[in-house]
Amino acid sequence: MRSGSNPQKKTKKLHLTIQHRVVVVTYIPKLQGYYANSLEVLKMCLDSLIKANDNTYKITVVNNGSCKAVFELLHSYAHQDIDTIIHHRTNIGKIDAVIGAARGSREDYITLSDSDILFTIGWNRATMQVFKAFKNVGSVSPIPFRHGLYYGTSSTLGKILFRKVKYYYKPIPENYEEHNKYLTSINWNNEKDNNINWPFIESNSVKAIVGSGHQVLTLKRGILFETVPFNPSLTLVGGDSEYRYIDEPIDKAGLMRLGTYNNYAYHMGNEVEEWMYEKLENEIGLNADYNYGDSLFNFRKTNENDSKVYKLKKYLLKKAFKIFYR
Repeated sequence: MRSGSNPQKKTKKLHLTIQHRVVVVTYIPKLQGYYANSLEVLKMCLDSLIKANDNTYKITVVNNGSCKAVFELLHSYAHQDIDTIIHHRTNIGKIDAVIGAARGSREDYITLSDSDILFTIGWNRATMQVFKAFKNVGSVSPIPFRHGLYYGTSSTLGKILFRKVKYYYKPIPENYEEHNKYLTSINWNNEKDNNINWPFIESNSVKAIVGSGHQVLTLKRGILFETVPFNPSLTLVGGDSEYRYIDEPIDKAGLMRLGTYNNYAYHMGNEVEEWMYEKLENEIGLNADYNYGDSLFNFRKTNENDSKVYKLKKYLLKKAFKIFYR
């Protein structure tokens, strides 16, 4: 039987005080071999994310079937710095783990992050400045990537072609060192010229790089329910899963895929290097208030039936862009 009335029924409707959530997914099955240093990398990722928090985002960590050491580490953060911890007993696949947690979030902005990202002070502010400065932005990464011009960016290229944004192709020397760190982390050859050109756009005195990787990026929540497939990926990691569930949906929504003009995060990989400790120690102590601006979004409905139209549009926009912007 029930005695009395549940007092929660008398409470008013909940109101969100934070508009941004960061979702970090980790899978460390053991602490040997490839994963020997992964626990230390995860700790650096979480510590940097916590230290960089200016009280404008909450953190969700998804333990995707990791070993006991990961469970114990995450428990040490519980009820303190991490808002939500999700434990899966077995590995359900990276994409299904991150999309499931992201769809269960209520904030307007969702950052999807690997567990080997080192965040710096100001990453959130710089990311949100791009959303505020440009119309029709779908995602922003705090790691600028010079080679992302044609990856999942047909909607962005279309806006450039039709002069909806100001486009530039110029050197950004201050990005040279950080960009080479990123290239090293993904096993690409380093660049030798710090005056090499970067593709970027500008609006309201804010600049943003065209395109991005997908190790860490912030997207508008509506994309998760408009253009991301609803069927599970059922893929452990890799293949075309990240493209189909993260990269392509941003483009299919008719929104721009961008990166911050300068570097605000680092992809560490599975090895710990001295410079990572130096960055972690130096990036402490900033408290920045920031106005997110308007959070109302309009999304174009997209489904599997229009995939042929999308592919044709993507092909034509890429060809036209190469013709007009040689």
